[in-house]
Amino acid sequence: MRNHHFLATSIALGSLFAAPLAPAADMTKGHAVAPFTQEFNSGDYVWNPEISPTGPVIIVVSLPEQVLYVYRNGVRIGRSTISSGKASHHTPTGVFTILQKNVKHTSSIFKGASMPYMERLTWGGVAMHAGNLPGYPASHGCVRLPLDFAQMLYTVTSDGMTVIVTNRKSTPDNTAAPSLLFAAAPGDVAPPGGTVWVPEKAPAGPVSIIVSSADGAAYVYRNGIEIGRATVGGVSGFSGWHVYSALDDVDADGRHEWLPTVGGGGSAPNIHDIAKQASVDPQFLYGVRTLITLGTTLILTDAPVSVSTCSGTGSNIHTTTETP
Repeated sequence: MRNHHFLATSIALGSLFAAPLAPAADMTKGHAVAPFTQEFNSGDYVWNPEISPTGPVIIVVSLPEQVLYVYRNGVRIGRSTISSGKASHHTPTGVFTILQKNVKHTSSIFKGASMPYMERLTWGGVAMHAGNLPGYPASHGCVRLPLDFAQMLYTVTSDGMTVIVTNRKSTPDNTAAPSLLFAAAPGDVAPPGGTVWVPEKAPAGPVSIIVSSADGAAYVYRNGIEIGRATVGGVSGFSGWHVYSALDDVDADGRHEWLPTVGGGGSAPNIHDIAKQASVDPQFLYGVRTLITLGTTLILTDAPVSVSTCSGTGSNIHTTTETP
């Protein structure tokens, strides 16, 4: 029995620390460059995870720049050139979550097409994975990465974490001052519209909160599954998209502070100012606050949120097709 247990443990450890995959003939291996290199050539990447060793990870994919950025605890630890969807197969933009990971993955629609270090973003076939980077958008919708970078990125990501794909250039610099999440006084009146709150649909996993000024609504996702939404009134006056990470610090009312980490399309709005003019169902707000922990992601956007701009939940991963 002890020998069987040792054998099983050895196999598990062997899988965990398996040797890197060898690049296929048409796959870009990648080339590490200095952290502050301004001009990126196809296959170039920067990877410095040691400058922020722990904490929540957020990925931003900038389609105009053909660059992917990696943030951990609000600090940029990596960036890489990519190849996204070509003109006839655009990569969808929006807020996504990693739905599934697989080191050795083969496309079920393009038979034999290798997709190493696959990290699925939609059940419709969009994923991040190692592939060929010719220097321009060339995929069928996926985000291709250099093989070396894809392998390292795979080690810091997890199912349910946030990935933002945008048509705007990103603003990679950190913003200093933290702000509090929306405040709701006991006498506030909820704006018109229904409130949905079903946290039991996803009992555990990373939490992301998306507030869309276009929709006038807030959405809550846990482990990539929508567990709540509510109408939000008075949210306006900003442009683009902006990402905040929850800190450990809380005020006297138990509200977490939020650190702006990255954004695109405008300067980061002050959450204090938005809180003064926003109106949201107090019961919904209370439910959201019970889920906030260190690293919870808050996203403000002026774009609408729909099933076409988020990962979706899917029903049967075995019937899913992938497009490299």
